[in-house]
Amino acid sequence: MATAQINGTDIYYEDSGGDGPVVLFSHGFLMDHSMFDPQVEALAGDHRCIAWDERGFGQTPAPGPFTYWDSAADAVALLDHLGIEQAVFAGMSQGGFLSLRAALAAPDRVRALVLIDTAADVDDDATLAGYGQMMAALSSGDPSISDPVLDAVAGLILGEPDLAEAWVPQWRSLIASTDITLPGGALLGRDDISDRLGEITCPVLIVHGTEDVAIAMDRARKVAAVVPDCRGFVEVQGAAHAANLSHPDQVNPPLAAFLAGL
Repeated sequence: MATAQINGTDIYYEDSGGDGPVVLFSHGFLMDHSMFDPQVEALAGDHRCIAWDERGFGQTPAPGPFTYWDSAADAVALLDHLGIEQAVFAGMSQGGFLSLRAALAAPDRVRALVLIDTAADVDDDATLAGYGQMMAALSSGDPSISDPVLDAVAGLILGEPDLAEAWVPQWRSLIASTDITLPGGALLGRDDISDRLGEITCPVLIVHGTEDVAIAMDRARKVAAVVPDCRGFVEVQGAAHAANLSHPDQVNPPLAAFLAGL
């Protein structure tokens, strides 16, 4: 458990240590580093696992507006801080957004990509409008408005009632203590990098929940079809958006096999 002063903010991270190959885990919107606990537990014996809180979530503040290109720079700077030359970037949803951008901006630092329930394109206008309404509700300061939205988001992201019981109270604390519109702006304003996927030459593993309605599986398949070195597409049966958290038994074995094959 540590904090690094990086790019104008204090980045919180956890590092399993060791001399094994490094995997950098980047979480999704509203989540934090702990969503990768099942993967860290499974992999830490053979890999150095680093999981961090991105701007505006967990224990990392967002001092102002930012983009996922800024988040990608944060991730690379965290490697610098730790004296790490190269890592596998594993990202779920917005963690995948930033990991893809890191592979484009600093390809020599990205050994491989693990993309979990993420995409390279942008949402359609109707979806963006819906997310805008969600941000307004979450930032309203009125629990009678925000609580029903959080419950709906829990179904969308987690898809499991027991996980919702654990995470929704954390989300309530988060929106009460931080300006959710800052990370929300990064989500709503992200750019389409689909036309640059051919530049990403590192090995790629794609993992996607079959019940993910936040990012449809066909959007992930478009990534798989274009990156030059896609080494697998894992369909996680019954999983919603946070497939690695809800169904680690389906995610961890192919993830470990992919890492072992690098």
